[in-house]
Amino acid sequence: MVRTSPESAYHGFMSIQQLSENIINQIAAGEVIERPASVVKELVENALDAGATRIEVATAGGGLALIRVSDDGGGIPPEELPLAVSRHCTSKLSGNIHDIRTLGFRGEALPSIGSAARLNLRSRTPAADSGAEIVVEGGSVGPVKPVAANAGTIVEVRDLFFATPARLKFMKSQRAEAAAIGDVIKRIALAFPAVRFTLSGLDRSMLDLPAVSADGDGLLRRLGQVMGKEFPENSLPIEAEREGTRLSGYVSIPSFTRGNALNQFAYVNGRPVRDKLIASAIRAAYMDVLPRDRHALTALFLSLDPQVVDVNVHPAKADVRFRDPGLVRGLIVGAVRQALEGAGVRAATTGAAAMIDAFRKPQGGGYEHQRYRAHDFAGREQPRGGWSMETSPGRPLETAVVGTTGAGFSEAEQAAFDVGGVISADARAAQTEPAAEFARQPLGAARAQVHENYIVAQTQDSLVIVDQHAAHERLVYEALKQAIHARPLPAQMLLMPEIVDLPEEDAERLSAHAPFLAQLGLRLERFGPGAVAVRETPAMLGEVDAAALVHDLADEIAENDTADSLKERIDHIAATMACHGSVRSGRRLKPEEMNALLRQMEATPGSGTCNHGRPTYIELKLSDIERLFGRR
Repeated sequence: MVRTSPESAYHGFMSIQQLSENIINQIAAGEVIERPASVVKELVENALDAGATRIEVATAGGGLALIRVSDDGGGIPPEELPLAVSRHCTSKLSGNIHDIRTLGFRGEALPSIGSAARLNLRSRTPAADSGAEIVVEGGSVGPVKPVAANAGTIVEVRDLFFATPARLKFMKSQRAEAAAIGDVIKRIALAFPAVRFTLSGLDRSMLDLPAVSADGDGLLRRLGQVMGKEFPENSLPIEAEREGTRLSGYVSIPSFTRGNALNQFAYVNGRPVRDKLIASAIRAAYMDVLPRDRHALTALFLSLDPQVVDVNVHPAKADVRFRDPGLVRGLIVGAVRQALEGAGVRAATTGAAAMIDAFRKPQGGGYEHQRYRAHDFAGREQPRGGWSMETSPGRPLETAVVGTTGAGFSEAEQAAFDVGGVISADARAAQTEPAAEFARQPLGAARAQVHENYIVAQTQDSLVIVDQHAAHERLVYEALKQAIHARPLPAQMLLMPEIVDLPEEDAERLSAHAPFLAQLGLRLERFGPGAVAVRETPAMLGEVDAAALVHDLADEIAENDTADSLKERIDHIAATMACHGSVRSGRRLKPEEMNALLRQMEATPGSGTCNHGRPTYIELKLSDIERLFGRR
């Protein structure tokens, strides 16, 4: 058998040639147009750059059959339509590739879409009497034709990827593609609250985001439209600036979370981005107030000089690169932590709603299945069955509950408060004056302790239930952290310095962070090229694998320019100590101890959640209680 060498195969079958314009456009389409949502993103960004105040998007077949984007922007003159569908033609660059102030700038979106689909572009400028349209089908550009049109632009994309059918195998279901389009619209809409966005189609429900004012109140209303009506009342404003980089936006309080990070939005100079650095900074800011499987809701807006951020990293423009990533990360972490610390004690409003639902929703019985005999005003016996506020005759039921096993307010579902008629502790004795004063505090005055773990307190307009163990755990943890990090941590000296071999760049990064690591008890120094010598390790960690610790720190510094993982390990030990050193469940507290715990919670940042991210208290407003009893 004769074998052909790689060299002869290359020269025989792979001669260098110039690619055709259509192939070039299809390659660009593969980079820019990943799925229907990518098309929507590019077209909506073009509309925003054109000054649109109203953008309407219609889809069919998950965007694969039809995408239509209509806007009331500045439009395109007829003579420029051929340029609009040609590669590397744009009106959005001033000549300096490093000074980009628009959302789109590459001039690849329309020709890339036209090479993979059937594209119809219809536009009219406000000063023109009529509009014009141009059609691109599979890369073939048609002539410009006059057409009747309103001021603005309509881009219609049909049969996406018909010219590159192999891409269709990688598409998800129509429902999934339609959902991705909705996510893109919502993500962009947050950055432009003064623009109205509508999304319609046979494969999805109508989405209408009315325009609101461009100030902080308008942004908060738009956040409520996109992230849910509960977000505004469970959020904290963010405002910070450092060295010309400004950060603004809103973040959720620690007790208001989600099971994924889909509601974490980040923007750089108005551009929606998905940046690992920003995501890492958000995780670090919420490090010890959230469980590992829960995520905060955030909308953060970074404004900085366009010349210190590179938005040209990828054709899809979803990734960015900062000239000073450490500055950006530190700004986000510091601003979010400062907002959390300054928020005082706040419980998520959803906690009260969950409590009301627990009472209202019968499970296996409740009011609807209780056996009773009721009589109307005339003394006539009413049939057995469920009771509802709407059908009540307006007087209390004369009931004789027999063998009740239902939920609702029945005894079986009230086991959490069933203590045989005796509460664990009563805080009312000898507290008439202090209670009146404490009732004006955020967590109110302690009234009782039930099940030797839950403190029931009363404010002027609410009822507060506190988990004493979780609350004291947070207080002890914060005190330990303050004591630990207020001064350099004790270190244990190694009998023989441990030499750790590293790539030269990692050794250099560790050396630059050596002073910070020394504050945490890890003392290391350079040991020739490509190595560091570990002389001391933090005493709190006990016996530690110094080489593994150094390698982990080097990887973290290379990725995030921080060495927080060592601090996290020390804080984890402090959290464990706090858990075992706090007030245990089952301990009876005196009235003064209960009120002292409440006052400490009010003065301690992050006391709304314990070290594991669980809520430390639930607040039920008087208005909620009145609704629960049908008084509202």
